[in-house]
Amino acid sequence: MGTYQEIRRDGTVKKSGSGKIVGGCIAAVAAIIVATSSFTIVPAGHTGVILTLGKVSNTSYSEGFHLKVPFVQEVEKMSNKIQVYETPASAVSKDLQTVSSNIAVNYRLVADKAADMYQNVGTDYQTVLISPVVQECMKSATAKYTAEQLITERTAVGDEIKAALDTKLNSYGIYIEKFNIVNFDFSAEFNTAIEAKQVAEQNLLKTKTEQEQAITISEAQAKQKVIAAEANANAILKEAEAQAEANRLLEASLSDKVIAYEQITKWNGEMPKVVSGDSNGMLINIDPEDLGKSSSYVPPTQPTTQNDTAE
Repeated sequence: MGTYQEIRRDGTVKKSGSGKIVGGCIAAVAAIIVATSSFTIVPAGHTGVILTLGKVSNTSYSEGFHLKVPFVQEVEKMSNKIQVYETPASAVSKDLQTVSSNIAVNYRLVADKAADMYQNVGTDYQTVLISPVVQECMKSATAKYTAEQLITERTAVGDEIKAALDTKLNSYGIYIEKFNIVNFDFSAEFNTAIEAKQVAEQNLLKTKTEQEQAITISEAQAKQKVIAAEANANAILKEAEAQAEANRLLEASLSDKVIAYEQITKWNGEMPKVVSGDSNGMLINIDPEDLGKSSSYVPPTQPTTQNDTAE
């Protein structure tokens, strides 16, 4: 469609034909705006909170493509991914030591609580809700422990703070995945006292270890002496038992002939005066003078011969 110009009587120029083109362009732009406003895409790990003329709807959109009423409905995307909140914190311990620390909180917003969070707190719930609660729980837990306990029992302190955060934030749909105390910082005077105590404990431990080693060595040496004494005693006992056994065997091996041989080697050369006739072969020495002293003794009569009679 072309354009043409019309010259009025007053000399001005009147343009015609371009009005329809402009109108068409405006209509096209409006159609594009309406089309783009009639749908929304919720990214992965997010929940779409539906606002109808500014009012939060009871329903919400999950991940993906969704239609909505143009210019009437809006969709606010709330993240359900794990987020990290890091912040410094300051508190006072049970023994009135000022404690400075850095903490890190891993948290997430559950999908079914996204609409309530948006309606009651808003999108900046980390600043409005999480930060004050973290500081409060940190101060409350720190006040239950001494400065030294905060160092030695850091895991227990962290677990207690995490449990307190869950108690206060779960009702809002915020769940603590992990709570970590990065570090504790104390005053210079306290750090010096802690270092001195650690040195003293290390020296004490070293002395105790050396004493235990000395006791162990002494016990080992004493045990070795006992073992050596027992071995020596056993050797003496076995030697005595062996000698006794040898003597027993030697005594058992002596025979009558050996005994007789020993008697012969010890004989003085005198013959016995009387030999008994029994089977024992006993030898009895009898002195003839002793026989004369006995009243019952009668000397044997010598037999007479013819020569003795004639004389």
